[in-house]
Amino acid sequence: MGRSASHPRRASIRLFLLSEYPISREGLRLLFASESGFRVVGSAPDWADAARGRRSDVVLADVSQAGAADRGALRRLIILCAPARVIMLTSTLDHSHIFEALRLGVRGIVDRRVTAQLLFKSVRAVAAGEYWVERNIIADLTQRLHAEASPAADLPRQRRFGLTDRELHIVSLLIVGYGNKAIAVKCGIRERTVKQHLTNMFEKVGVSSRLELALFALHERLVVADDLGRPASMAAR
Repeated sequence: MGRSASHPRRASIRLFLLSEYPISREGLRLLFASESGFRVVGSAPDWADAARGRRSDVVLADVSQAGAADRGALRRLIILCAPARVIMLTSTLDHSHIFEALRLGVRGIVDRRVTAQLLFKSVRAVAAGEYWVERNIIADLTQRLHAEASPAADLPRQRRFGLTDRELHIVSLLIVGYGNKAIAVKCGIRERTVKQHLTNMFEKVGVSSRLELALFALHERLVVADDLGRPASMAAR
């Protein structure tokens, strides 16, 4: 009688919960305990205790509107939790607060009103190294990314991370909201070639999504304002 092949068991995602409300911490603990692939390793009521979450993979922080607007507090939270990745669980935020949180290092923004399955999906994505934001704010984020690009005079392009001129051009189009098809038309190449360039760039700079690539490019000052054309949403006007 043959022996069935054994498969290595995937390690559970280690979660640390931050919330000032005991009922929120307990509710989240029970929720993740009901789903395979997660293990809550601790919780705390105060951001000052966030350092306890360092040994987790993801810190799920229940953040108030005021907390999300406190830039200094968010920065301290990211530093205290590192190398764990932080997801903000919050009510509807002003898009400027979302953009600033992502710039500071928050890896996910999740509305408290989402379903359990969507919350699980967001945690898995962030644990895998991706960013997580709601689709309805992507367009606004690309506009803000465009506005944040540095003037050409400020940027001596010394660190290119192996990116070619073509790839830098594609990043600049990505930032202002062009999709793959529009980028292909703009560059005079095939859409599948654009996809291959994106895959190559993901590997070169160590990211896994278009949003992450755009944020990385601006953080590392790879793209300057002079590189950017009009946003795709304005091109048809």
